[in-house]
Amino acid sequence: MQSRVLFKEGAHRWIMFARDPLKPEKIIDTNQYMIVNEDQAVLLDPGGIELFSSMLSSVVKEVPIDQIKYLFASHQDPDIISSLGLWDKALPSATLYSPWLWEGFIRHFGMESINFSPIKDEGGSLSLAGLDIQFIPAHYMHSSGNFSVYDPKAKILMSGDIGAALDKPEAPFFVEDFDQHVVKMEYFHRRWMPSNKAKHAWVERVSKLEIEMLCPQHGAIFTGDNIPRFLDWLDTLDVGIAVR
Repeated sequence: MQSRVLFKEGAHRWIMFARDPLKPEKIIDTNQYMIVNEDQAVLLDPGGIELFSSMLSSVVKEVPIDQIKYLFASHQDPDIISSLGLWDKALPSATLYSPWLWEGFIRHFGMESINFSPIKDEGGSLSLAGLDIQFIPAHYMHSSGNFSVYDPKAKILMSGDIGAALDKPEAPFFVEDFDQHVVKMEYFHRRWMPSNKAKHAWVERVSKLEIEMLCPQHGAIFTGDNIPRFLDWLDTLDVGIAVR
């Protein structure tokens, strides 16, 4: 699995883990993220069970395992959090932040030791060694209980499945040609985002944030002018249609 430092300022870092060449062929590629501040770290959408060994070996190259104090699951999908039962063994004292709505479902992946901290519908925050990490409501985008993560210091928004694109493993880490990238996003967003009302609410909410990187769970990261271009594109896209 490849790792890439997206942001570094002193003891504050964002690291992306993706493009695992050893993943099973029919498993879609996912982006996992880790925020580190001082001597604490949080794993964001740490991935499916089939990626656990690659993720663990990549993560411990960046931080000692006892510094991983928190996990975050934006929603209940298996590509996001089905590795939970294994992280439960590796991080028995950690806390998982996730939508309250999905606790009963997420526990099916295995959670005996990790503490569960439910996120209320209106959002919340996590203090990572004094760094305020914000949980931004993203309900029905595409899950009925869903959150994005915003780091106001790094100015990074982890958007989850919003902005996702299915791409080749050798594709660039950052969006280079927006018009070509739209082709890789459109079907997914039309099919999996069920509500134009919810979509408009999310776009309005995150448009008020200062964002220098918009990091989805699949595909390339948006930077610079491609961030407002993506938000404008998404805001005008008609979703909630059963595309066949």
